[in-house]
Amino acid sequence: MDDIPYLARGINMLGTDSSVLVSSSKYLNSPRLREWIAFIALKKNGPDFPPAAEMFQLLPILDELRDFDKIETMITEERKSNPRFDAWFETGFISDYVIDDLKSCAPGTVGGIYYKTATEGNYEIQIVPNFKPRSQWEFYSLRSGQTHDYEHILTGGGFNYMGELIPYWFRLATIHTHIQNKALAGEMSVLSILGTMRYVVRTMLHYPQVWECALECIQQGIHIGRQSEPFWMAKMEDVWHMPLEEARAHLGVRGAVDLDTQKEGDLWGGLRATI
Repeated sequence: MDDIPYLARGINMLGTDSSVLVSSSKYLNSPRLREWIAFIALKKNGPDFPPAAEMFQLLPILDELRDFDKIETMITEERKSNPRFDAWFETGFISDYVIDDLKSCAPGTVGGIYYKTATEGNYEIQIVPNFKPRSQWEFYSLRSGQTHDYEHILTGGGFNYMGELIPYWFRLATIHTHIQNKALAGEMSVLSILGTMRYVVRTMLHYPQVWECALECIQQGIHIGRQSEPFWMAKMEDVWHMPLEEARAHLGVRGAVDLDTQKEGDLWGGLRATI
């Protein structure tokens, strides 16, 4: 034992008759996911393959790995002991608006901020189209997409690449704060943890100039997620006409500060060389 380096101790490789890679992790067993993780963690940013395209790749990979029947069972069980979660599904509200519906919202209101961002052309707003969910999981996934841009606004995350870290880490904190079954919370967080890994690893490897900004965004997202109400379940149309601070108070958003991360986000995205 003394001849084995400390960090190498305890390794006991198991034998197998398998002719292909096999492990106890369904994630490691996925060649597509292994390739995706290496790709998104090590690459630099460039206009030839934007970050949104990386998530487009990831979604079907995760769908292949999910046990949807087990997830449905966990959601059903969680609803029995989590009244707010149950009421969210029972109401089943789905947004069906278009950008022009926010045109009458005053500047500085939640809807006004959203409309300004969507029409300025500096950030591509893509409203997640409504459809009839066939399962509880599909409802959760649909509403997560429909409220994401509002989570940018409510948490203070700017509409730029560094600003994405705040709603990502808000989600990673709030789900575990308000979902009792940790296995279910884990399933609900897989997309977020893999999505944010791109920013964490690539920032350190290729854009260390903005690492402190990344840390500040991560800290703010966690801080908001752990102390706020689960406003990811809210009907955002209800706060369209409210000034931002009033909407935050109404929804129970705590700890939000509007961070200006545009310069850092532009550098991370390859839109500028220095800050």
